[in-house]
Amino acid sequence: MTNLFLQSGSGQSGLPMLIMMVAIFAIMWLFMIRPQQKKQKKIREFQNALKEGDKVVTGGGVYGTVKRVNAQENTIDIEVARGVVITVAKGYVFADATSQTPNA
Repeated sequence: MTNLFLQSGSGQSGLPMLIMMVAIFAIMWLFMIRPQQKKQKKIREFQNALKEGDKVVTGGGVYGTVKRVNAQENTIDIEVARGVVITVAKGYVFADATSQTPNA
């Protein structure tokens, strides 16, 4: 009886398994990869549109105001306090501070 079950399973094609694998990949792409790509594209557009006077948040959580954008070196000078200016890489500015409020 056990031989009958083993023999009946070995004659099937792998098509259902292939369809299942493709379906799993499609679902993963729709719910994980695609939203992340959209988010990264939005961040890149934000970084390329930075100008003087914009209030930003860096990747390290530093809030400040853009004082100068250096396109050649791909850096941004940010004023974090009156008279205190730091230089950060453009890729580390992730958010607009006007849409967020810092925790007090």
